[in-house]
Amino acid sequence: MMFDGINLLAVLAAAAGSFVFGAIWYGALGKAWMKAASLSPEQTKPAPVTMAIAFACQLLMAFVLAGVIYHVGGTNLKTGLISAGMVWTGFILTSQIVNHRFQGAPWSLTLIDCGHWLGVLMLQGTIIGLID
Repeated sequence: MMFDGINLLAVLAAAAGSFVFGAIWYGALGKAWMKAASLSPEQTKPAPVTMAIAFACQLLMAFVLAGVIYHVGGTNLKTGLISAGMVWTGFILTSQIVNHRFQGAPWSLTLIDCGHWLGVLMLQGTIIGLID
């Protein structure tokens, strides 16, 4: 698999944008998320290393999504959104449902977390698709 068609600036912008989106998403839904995850506010204060790991994962996700978009049909908004939606449906949604059901987590946690990842992937797909 070749990655010479990937715009690294778009990948970086997608990672940064989705990282900010996550802060906004969980900032708005933080109390509901903590309740659904059975966590206290003290348990949800991330260390700087955790934030760095989260950003690195967003960067890797954006890079892989850019590769998928490029190899599916060329980098544009349409392939960005379609690829993001298919990746979310096939991998994120299904994984979250399985994991949360085995963990005995409430459906509200699944909805909050899956909504976050849908937003992340759609934002990444949009940014990568538009910055070509």
